[in-house]
Amino acid sequence: MDVYLCPDMNNTRFATVLHILAMLADSEGVWLSSDWIAGSININPVMVRKELGLLQDRGWVVSRKGKVGGYMLQTPAKGISLADIYGLVKNTEVLGRKNRHTNPQCPIGKDINRQLEGLFSHTEGLVSGYLREITLDAFVKQFH
Repeated sequence: MDVYLCPDMNNTRFATVLHILAMLADSEGVWLSSDWIAGSININPVMVRKELGLLQDRGWVVSRKGKVGGYMLQTPAKGISLADIYGLVKNTEVLGRKNRHTNPQCPIGKDINRQLEGLFSHTEGLVSGYLREITLDAFVKQFH
């Protein structure tokens, strides 16, 4: 059985993680709490902590417990491209998913997924290539 993912859940992950990293990069040397970050994004802090865990596993973020704890960027913002971030959170193709059960008797249906492969691959390459040119540092500088 296929599980349908809500498009908003699927499509906001890149924006959420980029928002988190942008806040951390903009607050260099300052520990930010997940509650503070969640307030900026206007989402539940649990969702922020989930993404921060992923960023810690990647080595981009470090955390400190306690009253003066929080999260801080560990990797220089110049060393993280938007393509790196996209690759970390990507869970579907840019153009979405192919239909799995097309009609094999239909002249289009029997071959559509094979034809879509090239289109999807080319589009994915364009997006990744563009994002590779933008660093987290350059993205954050737009806000000042």
